[in-house]
Amino acid sequence: MAMKTEENLVFDKIYVKGAKVHNLKNIDVEIPRKKLVVITGLSGSGKSSLAFDTLYAEGQRRYVESLSSYARQFLDRISRPKVDFIKGLSPAIAIQQKVNNNNPRSTVGTSTEIYDYLKLLFTRVGRTYSPATNKEVKRNTVTDVVDYIKTFNSGERILVLSEIRFTSKEDLLKSLDSLIKQGYNRVKINNKILKLSEAKNEGKVKIKNAFLVIDRIIISNNDSFYNRISDSIETAIYEGRGRCIIESIEGFNYKEFNTKFERDGLKFLEPNINLFSYNNPFGACPKCGGYGDIIGIDKDIVFQNKELSIYENAIFPWRGKKLRRYKNLLI
Repeated sequence: MAMKTEENLVFDKIYVKGAKVHNLKNIDVEIPRKKLVVITGLSGSGKSSLAFDTLYAEGQRRYVESLSSYARQFLDRISRPKVDFIKGLSPAIAIQQKVNNNNPRSTVGTSTEIYDYLKLLFTRVGRTYSPATNKEVKRNTVTDVVDYIKTFNSGERILVLSEIRFTSKEDLLKSLDSLIKQGYNRVKINNKILKLSEAKNEGKVKIKNAFLVIDRIIISNNDSFYNRISDSIETAIYEGRGRCIIESIEGFNYKEFNTKFERDGLKFLEPNINLFSYNNPFGACPKCGGYGDIIGIDKDIVFQNKELSIYENAIFPWRGKKLRRYKNLLI
């Protein structure tokens, strides 16, 4: 197949033309990208020369050249491999076969030193999803609530609410008394806005839900409005123990915000670097402790012939001299 010219290449492959490193004799090769490619051949045929001394060397050289001149002064100069050109080559990572590490916690990530970067990547841009609804878990801020309010039309009326949690009617009455002493005026009980003094007389009605009305306000686009609404949101978050609710009176829009890292009644740990480290108790698998292996019994090895009885030496480890006594104790 004729080699494509340098000008009209489509980089779905890595194109190598005229490789002459070591025992490579001016070879041309096209390597598909995003594929697992094996370079095989006889000893001395140039496998390592192509993989390490050509592709990896050129990838490293280009990466170093992309750094600032200040950073390059601390790095060794990398010479260009003997090749006409290489196109479609991404930054390269190489692990040589001679690397011998007996550490059971050593992985490809630690050997190539990309593990620390992966931990940082997941910590900074990773997203947490609730297993109950598969929706993203987010910690809301006052700014998030204000941005949501900005989606309303000017002149609309909204309520800033915080939920009053109670276990019994007596518990609710105590909460209402406390709110009156704090200077609050209104609550919303069973979707009806009442004065706190009136709400205490709702004794005969079954109360399904109760919300403290922090503010009733008309949407407008000026600084005084946003200053007031920000203060109201902070108060609602404080009274609601991290939660606040924005409700449109006309449109019946209702949205709850939570400053805690929670969703669907579940609490989550925010992504941090320890969660992605198998050397840390927070990130290690509870079963294997971060080693990747667990001690167990392989039934297929223990019972190699399932047609035998225990008397006929069905349990393979008991056939030896040391463990034969367990068979004798059993039978």
